[in-house]
Amino acid sequence: MAKLVIVDTGCANISSVYFAIKRLGVEPVISADAAIIKQAERVILPGVGTAKAAMHNLAERDLISTLQGLQQPVLGICLGMQMLTAHSMEGDVACLGLIPGEVAPLNAAGLRLPHMGWNTLHSISKHPLLKGFTAQDYLYFVHSFAVVPSQYSLAQCHYGSDFAAVIGKDNVAGAQFHPERSGKVGARLLQNFLEWQL
Repeated sequence: MAKLVIVDTGCANISSVYFAIKRLGVEPVISADAAIIKQAERVILPGVGTAKAAMHNLAERDLISTLQGLQQPVLGICLGMQMLTAHSMEGDVACLGLIPGEVAPLNAAGLRLPHMGWNTLHSISKHPLLKGFTAQDYLYFVHSFAVVPSQYSLAQCHYGSDFAAVIGKDNVAGAQFHPERSGKVGARLLQNFLEWQL
C-alpha cells in the first residue's frame, strides 16, 4: 500500500512535488489509478494551469468521485487547492466541493498579475498543517485567481487584498503557495502534512 500518492492530474508541477516529498524520506507514488489513490495513507492533489482544464483532466481519468470520497488526509497545492472548493470563476467550472468556497480573480488593487514571488501569511490558525509557521515566513506564490477568505481559511495572504492562502475542512486542506518551491518553510508544511493525524 502506498504511503503517499500524488494524483496524476496531467499538470506540470508533479515532478517537483515528488522530489520535495522524497527529500523528506518518503517515496511517493504518482498515479491516476482510483484503486491506488483510495488505498493511500495520504493523497496530494497538485495542479498548475486553469481550473477548467484540470477538472476536465480529472473527469477524463474518472477520478472526481474517487477524490470526493477520500477519508484520509488530502492536500491540494496551488490549483489543486482551488479545485477542492465548490466553484471557480476561472472558466466558470464546478470543482470538487470538498471545502465550501469560491475561486475568484485576484483583486490585486493595481499590483502586477499574476501574483508571482515571495510573500508572507497572516491570520495563521492553530491547524496541525501550520505548526511552526509565523508571520515572518516567506512562501512562493504564482497565481491570478484565489480562494475568497471564509471560515475555512487557515491562513491568509495580502496582495492588493486578502485571499485564502491555506484552507481546510475535516480531512482535506490546501495551500495556494508552492511548498515544493518554498525552501525550508515549504518543506515544513509538507512535513506537517506527513505527520497530520486525523
